[in-house]
Amino acid sequence: MSHCVSYFHYGSSGTYLPVERKCGVATVQFNEATRVYPGADHPSVDKLNLDIGDGEFMVLVGPSGCGKSTSLRMLAGLEEVNAGAIHIGDRDVTDLPPKDRDIAMVFQNYALYPHMTVGDNMGFALKMAGVSKTERQQRVQEAAKLLGLEDFLNRKPKALSGGQRQRVAMGRAIVRSPQVFLMDEPLSNLDAKLRVSTRTQIAALQTRLGVTTVYVTHDQVEAMTMGDRVAVMKDGVLMQVDSPLGLYDTPKNLFVAGFIGSPAMNLIEGTVVDGGIKVGDYTVPVPREWLTKAAGEDKLTLGIRPENFNISDSGEGIGLDVAVVEELGADAFLYGTLTGLDEDARLTAQQIVARISSRRPPNRGATVRLTADAEHFHVFSTKTGERLS
Repeated sequence: MSHCVSYFHYGSSGTYLPVERKCGVATVQFNEATRVYPGADHPSVDKLNLDIGDGEFMVLVGPSGCGKSTSLRMLAGLEEVNAGAIHIGDRDVTDLPPKDRDIAMVFQNYALYPHMTVGDNMGFALKMAGVSKTERQQRVQEAAKLLGLEDFLNRKPKALSGGQRQRVAMGRAIVRSPQVFLMDEPLSNLDAKLRVSTRTQIAALQTRLGVTTVYVTHDQVEAMTMGDRVAVMKDGVLMQVDSPLGLYDTPKNLFVAGFIGSPAMNLIEGTVVDGGIKVGDYTVPVPREWLTKAAGEDKLTLGIRPENFNISDSGEGIGLDVAVVEELGADAFLYGTLTGLDEDARLTAQQIVARISSRRPPNRGATVRLTADAEHFHVFSTKTGERLS
């Protein structure tokens, strides 16, 4: 296969580094891809249909056991595809061994050889592929410059920090100039501060290299800040795939609404009444066309993001008995339950969170009324979980 050379700016020195990458379109397509483990009563990945564009950074996200890592391993050739197909570019790779798929994987535990130096770790795959020593050294040096590892090439992995080992694992993938990068929770072993800085480095690196990347994480904040698009999975089924903002503004169902966003969207069950949905002692006005989609349901779920709440000046709105106030300086979070609940009901009631812009938030124990603009309401079927608004 022919090779292209991309040039991009590196660091503050003003120099440009060549990065070799293969020509051709490196799209990825899952077509009804299914994985059923022996003895399991349901698929770990169930008829996954997902198209990933050339050069796109796609993030698979979901709770533990949702099938995201299994999907990645199916793409890598590490898990059998029991039904359906997987394509990379114009090649059907469903039954190809991993070495023939032209992918490079970065694992959660880095998977470095402890007896080899950093340079040897990064160049090992090239050595096995029969690449000459001169070319190996050149490509390792280029990747080391890119990742700030030039001073560590002669060290062993045990002498490096977690963040440095993670960069070595990235470098090992980069030198191979693959069509597709696969990353399986590569930041999960790093401390919180290092995770934040490293995820921005990975996103910037992917943008510069332009290599199609599939990234798995359980952290929805990581997914939202890194991905061009995000695919949300649950129980082996793809719930929704969209841009981070698309997922946030127009979640397809209750699961996506509750999973995406920190703090999560408030999902409050109410009773359908004439003109809206009654929540506690207040009827939230809802457009009639949304209610007609409910097909006779007497209970619907109202979704409101914490930042879309305002404290009412008129005494009208959803009543909130404030239990906890978190003051953050410019704004504050109010946590509480619907007004009018007895003591036993309050203990089991759903918590409501409101983010308000105020230097003088209400006191703990106070009762406030909350309103939100209709454009920020989300209405879901309580039975099916599907979005109606």
